[in-house]
Amino acid sequence: MWILFAFASAFFAGMTAILAKCGIRTTDSDVATAIRTVVVLVFAWMMAYIVGSLDAISDIDGIQWTFLVLSGLSTGASWLFYFKALQKGNINIVVPIDKCSVVLTVILAFVLLGEDVDASSLVGLAAIAAGTLMMVGRKKVVQDAKGRIWLLQAVLSAVFASLTSIFAKIGMTGIDSNLGTAIRTAIVLVMSFIVVLLRRKGSKLCRIPGRELFFIVLSGLATGASWLCYYKALQDGKASLVVPIDKLSIVFTVAFSYIVFGERLSRRAFLGLVLVVAGTIGMLF
Repeated sequence: MWILFAFASAFFAGMTAILAKCGIRTTDSDVATAIRTVVVLVFAWMMAYIVGSLDAISDIDGIQWTFLVLSGLSTGASWLFYFKALQKGNINIVVPIDKCSVVLTVILAFVLLGEDVDASSLVGLAAIAAGTLMMVGRKKVVQDAKGRIWLLQAVLSAVFASLTSIFAKIGMTGIDSNLGTAIRTAIVLVMSFIVVLLRRKGSKLCRIPGRELFFIVLSGLATGASWLCYYKALQDGKASLVVPIDKLSIVFTVAFSYIVFGERLSRRAFLGLVLVVAGTIGMLF
């Protein structure tokens, strides 16, 4: 069953990137992140209430709280870098870099969680890494100063995304995934609004164009659905398997980006995408 949740997470995550891109054409990415987090927070706590897991919050111990908070902080950092990169960069380059976090996640899962990494997993990781490099490999973008900035932001997004998965795996042990997601989202909300206030962008919260606000809200709903499915899968399955499946969202993102933005993949990038997908599927067998 956790495999189905992992694939559902990938689908909604693919929708998230496209909807977010539509919502940050003129809206500041930090402000958009804060608004999206409000939507996700409401969604997450509503689901925790529906499944009746709110009463269990008093049973969470200190270690679990620590790692849930660390996971929330890592998520907030990943989001801030991701949407900053997404606002300025090409979605078909930013997303593959972000999804490359699977490589670091599997390594950390092996080192910190003791999860097995067999030969097929190593081959799959190599294919994912090679495919990502093929999709990103645009010399003109890398040489450009602005390009280097959002590429760095995309890389940092991937690093914090991998830490998010590891911290969440540890912190949500023995906790209902819906409740764990709700708690983590509250941490992200606080962090995102602190960033908005520190950067003196509070006044922009009231000046978001209606159409972009609509897409930001939809993006938040898609994120909430993706999170609920992802952390349910992460709770029941291995992090080294759940994370690669979730990263298949890149397929949906590439397809949607072509339909919505007309962004096409070069032949080299398409072959890279094939490698990423083949590597991910290979890790499951």
